[in-house]
Amino acid sequence: MKGGLPICQPAPAGTTFETRRPSKSKTFRTMQKGKINVQTENIFPIIKKFLYSDHEIFLRELVSNAVDATQKLKALASMGEFTGELGNTRIEILLDAKKKTLTIRDRGIGMTADEVDRYINQIAFSSAEEFVNKYKGKTEAETTAIIGHFGLGFYSSFMVSDKVEIHTLSHKPDAEPVRWECDGSPDYTLEPGKKKERGTDIILHISDESKDYLEEYKILELLKKYCKFLPVEIEFGVEKTREKIEGKKDKDGNDEYKEVEKPRVINNPLPAWTRKPADMTDEDYKKFYNELYPYTFEEPLFHIHLNVDYPFNLTGILYFPKVKDKFEIQKNKIQLYSNQVFVTDQVEGVVPDFLTLLHGVIDSPDIPLNVSRSYLQSDPNVKKISGHIAKKVADKLEEMFKNDREAFEKKWNDIKVFIAYGMIADTKFYERAEKFCLFQNTEEKFFTFGEYKEHIKENQTDKEKNLVYLYTNNPVEQHAYVEAARERGYDVLIMDGVLDSHFINNLEPKFEKSKFVRVDADVIDKLIEKDQAIASKLSDEQKEKLKPLFEEMVDKTSFHVQFENMSETDQPVIITQTEFMRRYKEMSQLGGGGMGFMGSMPDSYNLVVNANHPLIGRINDEPEEENKKQVVKQLTDLALLSQGLLKGAALTQFIRRSVDMID
Repeated sequence: MKGGLPICQPAPAGTTFETRRPSKSKTFRTMQKGKINVQTENIFPIIKKFLYSDHEIFLRELVSNAVDATQKLKALASMGEFTGELGNTRIEILLDAKKKTLTIRDRGIGMTADEVDRYINQIAFSSAEEFVNKYKGKTEAETTAIIGHFGLGFYSSFMVSDKVEIHTLSHKPDAEPVRWECDGSPDYTLEPGKKKERGTDIILHISDESKDYLEEYKILELLKKYCKFLPVEIEFGVEKTREKIEGKKDKDGNDEYKEVEKPRVINNPLPAWTRKPADMTDEDYKKFYNELYPYTFEEPLFHIHLNVDYPFNLTGILYFPKVKDKFEIQKNKIQLYSNQVFVTDQVEGVVPDFLTLLHGVIDSPDIPLNVSRSYLQSDPNVKKISGHIAKKVADKLEEMFKNDREAFEKKWNDIKVFIAYGMIADTKFYERAEKFCLFQNTEEKFFTFGEYKEHIKENQTDKEKNLVYLYTNNPVEQHAYVEAARERGYDVLIMDGVLDSHFINNLEPKFEKSKFVRVDADVIDKLIEKDQAIASKLSDEQKEKLKPLFEEMVDKTSFHVQFENMSETDQPVIITQTEFMRRYKEMSQLGGGGMGFMGSMPDSYNLVVNANHPLIGRINDEPEEENKKQVVKQLTDLALLSQGLLKGAALTQFIRRSVDMID
């Protein structure tokens, strides 16, 4: 039997619409109904070229169809509608480079001639969807594992083939084998076949343009990418292994081995996320992590096992990796599956953005996908799933904090980037995370938000009743400033995370009458202003006389010289940088939401001269102008050096001058 491939039922005579625009003089006085007749001659080239964005998807689609055929047979067997032997249900992938063919063979339900005509000759008619609807509620476990929905997957084979053959034999008693063939045109051949075993062989005659798919390594790569966890075993080629020879020893008494070949099984049909959490051990979770990421040598910090069946179906395992500063490179590590078929690792929309830094697997048949299963459609279900994942992560973190705070604190530096990111990006997550988000100070003590407020409110409240949160984002480089704060009894937080500039900006409006300032943002006594003020040992006239000497030593476009009344024990000259400008500049460089203009602005600093330091007083009394300049230069360079701002020739001159002064 030969014929064309109908896209839909043929239109009744006289009801086909023409696509020409009616003339202006033509009017319709009666209602007309009919079916639009889509011609295969027009649609087939589009299917061949554009059905899927990546041509490699063809293998995933055909293997998924083979899995469906196998799952259908198992479902019928469980309902007693198939009473024969299931036997070996393994799917085989056969490559013959000489014949230029690739075969996908299953031992599933098979098809009769009528079914081939129904499911193959009608594009976009899904046998999988029809099967699920027919047996819905009778055997939920098996029918929910059916993958197909759109009825288009088979036609992906024409993207890489000059010709496709189907050899099939139905599971039904007294069924006859059928052979179908099509060369990618609307014409096909359907005739009696010669297949002896139940199931279906799809034989692709690979085109010259797609000859890469005749390479064993390429097919193996695609199978491992898309079919690694399909629920039916998939066999491709052979692999060599060593096998012990029973009863045979070498001259040293060691067991002897021989090299044998055995079928290579591609997939793990029962991956960890399909199992019940109660049946899993910590070792099982670690083993699965290594299976997902075989070239990752660091173990994850902990995991979250998702297992939801209402109001949507969702399973999966999410792992918290060890992440510090370079978190960008960790993205796209979550793999999205639908009924154990790999879909994508671009999970934005399904997983909250701040959790795309996690690793692991999510599997949900309820996530709506287009025919390529590569791009998520806009759907309320996706938002519900995204929100549920965020809630599960928050619940897990809170549980860890409550059950073992000490262990939680030890993990803090690795997990704080996730929590900070989440609190910035998601209001609901912020509300949950307030309970377990921690501040760490320079003494390596940890506090919740509430605990820290109580810890500093007595000593770090300024004269306007604002609570002042002092912090450092580099305890080593800012050590002198940290020490100056601690000498006054102030507490200093460590905020050295890559997101902390954004995080601080997010916290300030939520904390009532509070402000965050870095310890080097100003003179420490001005950061937490009290009612009492320190008197100056220099008169205004003396300050004005010294100011030009210091201005000579720095670039006036970047530095502003000012005198402050500080303690005699403080440094004679320090460098500060305004909190607002510095913080927003850092944010703009990371991606600060509309603050990009600040990223291009030059750095601005204050050169602060301690009016009460004895050295400054002696400079003022020094009669020799050159001696004054030399000391001022040395003090200025020391201040620059402490902030890492003395470089190049200026640093070389400073070293030479220091040696000369010592000499």
